[in-house]
Amino acid sequence: MSLKLRDLIRQVRACKTAAEERAVIAKESAMIRTAIREEQEQYRHRNVAKLLFMHMLGYPTHFGQLECMKLIASPHFPEKRIGYLGMMLLLSEQADVLMLATNSLKNDLNSDNRFVSGLALCAIGNLATADMSRDLAPEVDKHLKAASPYLRKKACLAISRCLVKCPDMVEDFVDRVVTLLKDRSHGVLITVVQLMTQVLISDMQNREEYEDEDDEDEESPARVAFLKLVPSLTKLLRNLLNVGYSPDHEIGGVSDPFLQVQILTLLRLLGTNNEKASEEMNDVLSQVATSTETSKNAGNAILYEAVQTIMAVESDDGLRVLAVNILGRFLLNRDNNIRYVALNTLSRCVVDAVDDSDDEEAAEGDTDGPKSASSALQRHRSTIVDCLKDPDISIRMRALELIYHLVNAQNVRDLTGELLNYLVLCPREHRRDMCTRVLRVVERFSPDDRWRVDTLITMLTIAGRECSPDVQAATIVYIGRSTEDLRAYATHKLLKAIRDDDGSQRGLLVVGVWCIGEYGDLLLQDYTYHPTPSVGPDGTPADDEPVSISFMAIEPADVVITVENVTKKHSCPIEVKERALTCFAKLSDRFADYAETETLDKLHKLVKANRSSHSLEMQLRSCEYDALLNAAKGIKMSDGNAGGDDVFGMSNGGGDMSAIKAAAKEALARMPVVDLKVIQRKKAAGMESFGDDGADDGDKPASNAAPAAGGDSLLDLENIFGGAPAQPTASQPAKQNGTAAPKEAAAPESAKSDVDLLSDIFSAPPVPAAAPIAPASGGFDPFSSMSSQPPQNTIAPIDIFGGSNAPVATPPTDPLQAGLFGAAPVPAPVAPMASAVVGGPDKGPVKVDAFTHQGLSVSFECTKPDTWNKQKSLLVAHIKNSSDAPIYGLNLQCAVPKYVTMTMSPPTSTTVPVTGGSNTKNVTQTIEVTNTMLGSKNLMLKLKVGFTLKGAKVEHMATCSGFPAGEY
Repeated sequence: MSLKLRDLIRQVRACKTAAEERAVIAKESAMIRTAIREEQEQYRHRNVAKLLFMHMLGYPTHFGQLECMKLIASPHFPEKRIGYLGMMLLLSEQADVLMLATNSLKNDLNSDNRFVSGLALCAIGNLATADMSRDLAPEVDKHLKAASPYLRKKACLAISRCLVKCPDMVEDFVDRVVTLLKDRSHGVLITVVQLMTQVLISDMQNREEYEDEDDEDEESPARVAFLKLVPSLTKLLRNLLNVGYSPDHEIGGVSDPFLQVQILTLLRLLGTNNEKASEEMNDVLSQVATSTETSKNAGNAILYEAVQTIMAVESDDGLRVLAVNILGRFLLNRDNNIRYVALNTLSRCVVDAVDDSDDEEAAEGDTDGPKSASSALQRHRSTIVDCLKDPDISIRMRALELIYHLVNAQNVRDLTGELLNYLVLCPREHRRDMCTRVLRVVERFSPDDRWRVDTLITMLTIAGRECSPDVQAATIVYIGRSTEDLRAYATHKLLKAIRDDDGSQRGLLVVGVWCIGEYGDLLLQDYTYHPTPSVGPDGTPADDEPVSISFMAIEPADVVITVENVTKKHSCPIEVKERALTCFAKLSDRFADYAETETLDKLHKLVKANRSSHSLEMQLRSCEYDALLNAAKGIKMSDGNAGGDDVFGMSNGGGDMSAIKAAAKEALARMPVVDLKVIQRKKAAGMESFGDDGADDGDKPASNAAPAAGGDSLLDLENIFGGAPAQPTASQPAKQNGTAAPKEAAAPESAKSDVDLLSDIFSAPPVPAAAPIAPASGGFDPFSSMSSQPPQNTIAPIDIFGGSNAPVATPPTDPLQAGLFGAAPVPAPVAPMASAVVGGPDKGPVKVDAFTHQGLSVSFECTKPDTWNKQKSLLVAHIKNSSDAPIYGLNLQCAVPKYVTMTMSPPTSTTVPVTGGSNTKNVTQTIEVTNTMLGSKNLMLKLKVGFTLKGAKVEHMATCSGFPAGEY
C-alpha cells in the first residue's frame, strides 16, 4: 500500500542528501504506477495529490496524466477538484490526452453546482486549445450572463483564452464585453478589462503578422467598439479616485489599485496613435498623477502605470513634464526596485523623444522648449549622475545608459567627465562598451578638436587595455587631421602618458607609439598653450581663469629610450612591438638633422635587431626598414645574387641612386591626412555593392531574370540569416563577382522559366571545351600547401573582390620532377574533361579552411564515410581560438542549397579555450551532408557564427566554397 501524502512529505523532508530523496521518490513512483495498473480507484485522488507534490519537486509525473482525466469524470466534487488541479499542473496544451477532457468540460459547464462550473472555467482559461475554444465557446458565453459574479469573472478569463486562440471569434463577443463593463462587481470589472486588453494585444499581433498595405489605416471592429468605451473607462477610473473609504477594495490607502492599473493599461493601448482618444483621457491621467498617494507601494505602482500611459498616448507637453517629474521623484526613493524602474522608463522615454524630435525638427526646427519633456529631464541630471555611485551594479548600468542618451551639445563636457569618472570604477567586462559609447559622444557633440583629442587620450590612459581597435584608429585619425599645434600637444601628452604607464594599457601604447613615430620632431621643441577665457551665459567673462599648458622640449635620445623601454617589457604585446619598429624607422628620418650620431646608430640597430625575430612580420619589416634607411643614406645593399643587383633592382654598373634616395625619403615621410568624407563615401559604396555583408559579393545571384512562378520555393540562404541583397531588375545589368556580365550571356538566362537563382552560387561553372595551358613560369610559393587533389580541372572559389572565375587547369605534379625547391617544369596541355571525376581511390581526409574572424578559426576535415555512396560526406569542423581570451557561448549555424541534405550535430563544447594553452581540448562539430547533384553542382555552405569574446557579443557570416570540385 502506498503512503499518504502527509507521510510522503515527511519522508522527503527527512532526507539528508539528494540521493536519499531520489530513492524515496523512485520507490513511491513505483507504488503509484502499480496502483494505476491495478485500477485502485479508492487511492486515485491520493496518488494524483502525491504526483502534484513530486511535480513541484521537479520529478517526472507524465505517467499520471490519464488519472487526472478519470478524476475529472468522477461525480464527487473532492475528486473532481484534485483532477482539475492535476490537469492544469501536469498537462500542457500540447498534450495529446487533453482532447479527452473536452466532453467532461462541457458536462461540468452545464452543471448546476457553480463550483463545478468554476473548476471547468479555470481549466479552459489555462489549457484551452483552438479546437477546444471553438467547441466550448457557446457554453462559456452562457456563464457571461450568469447571475453569480463568481461565474461571470471566471467566464471572462476563460473567454479571454478562447479569443486569443481563435481571434476570428472576437466580433461575436464585442457586445457582451460592453455589457459586462457596467457590472458593479470589482472582480468582474477587472476580468473584463483584462479581457479587453488581451483582445487588443491579440488584434495588434494579428495585424502585424497579416498586415495589408491597403488596409493599413483601417481599424479592426473590436478596436472601433472599444474606442467608444473610452469615456466609460475614464469615468470608472475617476470614480475610483474620488471614492471614499472602502474596506473591501482599499489597499494601503488606495482604492482597488489592481483595477486602476488594469484600466490605465487598457487606456494606453487605446490611446496609442489616436489623438481623439488621447484627448479624452488627458484630464483623468493628470488627476491620477497628482492625487495618488506615493507613501505606499500600491500608489507607486499606479503612478508608474500612469507615466507609461502618458508617454505612450498623444498627450500634451505639460502632461509629459509631469510624468518626467514623477520619475524624478522615484529616483530619490530608497527602494532600489523603484529607482531601477524609473531609470529604465526614463531611458525609453528619451529614446522615443529623440526619434520623435528628429522627425519634427526636419519640418519645424528645434522642439526642445523650456516646457518640453527633454528640458524637464535635464533638470534631474544631477540625480541621475548620483546613481552612478550606487553600490548596485544594475542601478549603475541603467544610469549609465540614461546618461549616454542625455548628452547633447550643451552638457557634453560635464556628462563626458562623469562618464570618464565612472570608467575608472567600471568593471573590466563593461569597459569596452563604455569606450565605444564615449567615442560616439565625442564624435557627435565635441565642441572643438582639442577637447576631442584630450578626451580620447584621457580615455586611453584609463581603459586602453579594454578599448576596441576602432577607438584606437579613431584617435589616430583625429590627431592626424588636426593642426600642427594640436599634433604637438597630443604627442607631448601621449609621451608623458606612456612614461607614467606600467605597460598594461595596450591601446594607449599603440596610439602613443604611432604618434611619436609620425610627429617625433615636434617633441624636440617647447610647447605652450594659452586657452581662451570662457564666457558665461550672459556674455561676461567667467570667474575662473584659464590654466596654461606647457611641455618642455625632449632630447632625441630620451624619446628613443622611452619607446625602447616599452618594447623591453615582458607584457608588451606583439602589435605594440610592430608599431615600435615602424616608429624607430621613422624617428631615424625625423631626428636626422637634430640627433647625435650615437642616437641615429642606436635607432638603426633597433631596426635591425628584429631580423631574427620569431615573428615573420617583424622579420620582414625589419629587413625592409633596414633597406629603406640604407637607401635614404645612399648606401646600396646587395640581395645576394651573383648579378650584384641591390634590393631595389639597381645594378652596380649604373643607375640613378638619387631617385632611390628620394623614394626612400618619401616612404619615411609623414602619412597623408585621412579624408573622412572619402572613407565614408567608399564605405557607403561598398555597402551598396556588397549588401549587409561586405565580404560576400559572391553570394549575389548572377542572373537578372525575373523569378518564375515557382521561384518562391527556392531556398534563399541570405534570407535564413538576414540581410538578403535586393534582386536586380530587368533594366539593370547582372553582375558576376563584382563585374558586369556580358549582354550575350544575359539573354539565354532570361529565357528560362524555371531559373534557379542560386545555381551560379552553388554549382561549378561549366567546363570549357578546351582547358587553357598553365603558365610556364611557375615558381615555388613558401606559403602554399601541396595539393592532394586528383588531376582534374579545379574550379576557383568565389572571388569576393571581383576577380575572374575562369577555371584553371591544374596539371599533375610529380615531386621528383619539381626540383629541390619546388620549381615545377613546364606542364603539358591538359585534355578537356567532360565532367568532374567522382569516386576514385580513397585519398584520406581533405582539409578546407572556412573562415577566421576575431581569433576564431573554423576548418573542415572532409571524409567519405561510405565507399559505395559518393554523394554522402562527413564534415568535421575543427574550431580553434587564437585570441588571448577564451570564447564563450559558441553557436555555429549552417545552411545548404536545396539539392543538399544536411544533418548537424551539436558541438563538443560551447566554450573554446585559447589554442595551445594547458589542458586545451579541441572543439569539434560534425556535419553530415549529401549532395544529390554531385558532378554537376558543388557543395557550398553558408555559415553564421555567434560567440562572446571578452564580454562582447560577436556575429559573423561567411561562405565556404573551397571543397574539391566533383568530389563534394
